[in-house]
Formats: sequence, structure tokens, C-alpha cells
Amino acid sequence: MTEIYVDADACPVKDEAVKVAERHGLTVHIVSNSGMRPTGHPLVKQVVVPAGPDVADDWIAERAGPQDIVITGDIPLAARALEKGAAALGHDGRPFTQDSIGMALAMRDLMRELRETGQSKGGGPAFSKEDRSRFLRSLEDTVQAIRRRPPP
Repeated sequence: MTEIYVDADACPVKDEAVKVAERHGLTVHIVSNSGMRPTGHPLVKQVVVPAGPDVADDWIAERAGPQDIVITGDIPLAARALEKGAAALGHDGRPFTQDSIGMALAMRDLMRELRETGQSKGGGPAFSKEDRSRFLRSLEDTVQAIRRRPPP
């Protein structure tokens, strides 16, 4: 059965993930290293992991499998999800794929280096309504695609 794992710290689309999951009766694991407001929703499993680098990522990566979806803005976590056969979506709905993850990791490293050397100061553009809409469409499409393929 497909499950959705949300890397919830700084995730702007938690509610949208729950909305799509509810439509399909899927469990959503909202994983964070800080407290969250309880939802009381029967399909939502709120997981609070200890503080520390990559603890939430590790929790997700250890559990996600080939029929699952990982929602994250963390490119290394997306790479780990893909290695396990899971689908991975960014907050803006853009899918991470085997074909794109290498370039995404390289760009992440380049941008970090540019920030460290002072050659780049800002982040990306602000999260927009279009990003939210793209995310909803992409998550729906991903759920449908997983449901159409045979189980591993």
C-alpha cells in the first residue's frame, strides 16, 4: 500500500499532501524534529524525531519503499528515496528522477560553495500559488501512476 512521507520541517505543502492522501485513503507520515500541532486526522501519523542533522531524513529513508512517495526539499533525501525505489517530489511539485537527481545534487553543492565564498547571497524565489498548484497536480499524478503499476 502506498504511503506518503513528508519531510515536514519548513515544508509549505503539508496540508496539500494530506488533502491528496485523504482523497485516496493513503497514510501520511509527517516527520519533523520539532513539535507540531496535532491534526487528529486518522490518516496522518505525526512523527517527532530527536533533533540532529538528518535524523528526520534517516527515519524517512529507512521506511520509504517502491510504492511510496517522499515529499522533501532536501535533495540528498530525495536521492536516498529514489535509491529505495520511492517517488520523490519537491515542495513545488517538481519530481526528482533518476535522470535529474545527479544534476540537482551537483547544483546544490555548487550553490553551497558560492554562498560560502560570498559569491551568492540569496535563496530562490518565494513559494507561489503556482508552486502550490503544481504540487497538488504532481502529487495526484504520482499517486495515480503508482496505483497503475504492479507491486514490486
